[in-house]
Amino acid sequence: MKAVMIIYNIAHTEKVEYILERLDIKGYTQWDNVKGTGTFTGAPHLGTHTWPEINGAIITFVEDNLVQPLTEAVKKIDNVNKEIGIRAFVWDIQQSV
Repeated sequence: MKAVMIIYNIAHTEKVEYILERLDIKGYTQWDNVKGTGTFTGAPHLGTHTWPEINGAIITFVEDNLVQPLTEAVKKIDNVNKEIGIRAFVWDIQQSV
């Protein structure tokens, strides 16, 4: 099992939710009003007068076979408009209770 966290400009919210629906990923946690800035080229998304954009984040826990289609879908969204911003991060889950 893997955890996949997707952090995205809120302009991508419907697209991210559509991906989860299309891949039949039912369980996730979503945060709104997530502030931050990209590691290399991202403009700050701080929800302020100077930096008004804001992010959202979703974390989901999926079987290994869903990681590639999920991350490929995120990459496709990013390739359409790199200026808006979306990233996915994947890590192993050792145990779930």
